[in-house]
Amino acid sequence: MNTVIIFFSRADENYFGGAMKFVETGNTEIAVGHIKELTGFDSFKLEMVKPYSAKYMICIDEAKVHLRENARPELKEIPDVSGYDNIILAYPNYWGTAPMAVFTFLDSADLSGKTIYPLCTNEGSGLGKSVSDIRKYADVGEGLSLSGSGVKNSKPVIEKWLKNNHII
Repeated sequence: MNTVIIFFSRADENYFGGAMKFVETGNTEIAVGHIKELTGFDSFKLEMVKPYSAKYMICIDEAKVHLRENARPELKEIPDVSGYDNIILAYPNYWGTAPMAVFTFLDSADLSGKTIYPLCTNEGSGLGKSVSDIRKYADVGEGLSLSGSGVKNSKPVIEKWLKNNHII
């Protein structure tokens, strides 16, 4: 089965277990790096034409407005997933679900016959309702919730998840 990794990740100022910290690479992108090391899968980063603010508190306010409006922020590019059977969809938990940019991708891609495996980074809110939201678009395999502040050491957990889903 051909598998691709599609992900949304944000660097800049982030929240880590009660404190703000500036990071050059977002937690979700770090998790994707582990998957790529384990599998060699192709990957594609979803990038908004108008990115969220680098300041965390402003970013979460912007994301909340997008959620309330059920917005579909414009992406720089929509990846072509036609040659893949499986999609590992990785994203942070924004207000209990995936960021609205992820739904821009889901609305735009032909997902017929594909299975999505959600991977969600967060600081305690888990997968939220993202799995049920994604299930409206495609079949969904077992999801994985990762602590953003612990993502650097999550490679063994990711490997087990990939094996449990028969992706590797």
